[in-house]
Amino acid sequence: MTTASDIMHRGAQWIPAHETLDRAAQLMRELNVGALPISDQNERLCGILTDRDIVIGCVAMGHDPAKVTAGEMAHGTPRWIEANADVGDVLREMRDHQIRRLPVIENKRLVGMISEADLAQHLTEEQIADFAHSVYAPGTTR
Repeated sequence: MTTASDIMHRGAQWIPAHETLDRAAQLMRELNVGALPISDQNERLCGILTDRDIVIGCVAMGHDPAKVTAGEMAHGTPRWIEANADVGDVLREMRDHQIRRLPVIENKRLVGMISEADLAQHLTEEQIADFAHSVYAPGTTR
């Protein structure tokens, strides 16, 4: 059985909710990623911040990324998956919630991230088409 742990990128890092978006952008550049999980003071997942969130939700709105925090950009209920979850569970979670990146948690700690590209490497062509149709349906921006 292929698990979330088998397909994730290891070494994912949190951005604390109190950190500013300019620091988040710097960390994204350093790590060469487009998204960071946001953690509360107890290192619990409270959201996901994307490079698009910074541009659309902050800069394009005329706000200063040095004054807006990652926590202010955290909206909705964050989604995640246990490290031992089956790849089918990963697919369902990402498809059903129309998300393109999924944090992987083990023993209540962040251990990795799964991107749509990571997932696609472990799906049939039919599953990839179904996933793409559901996540990239008109009007989705996640």
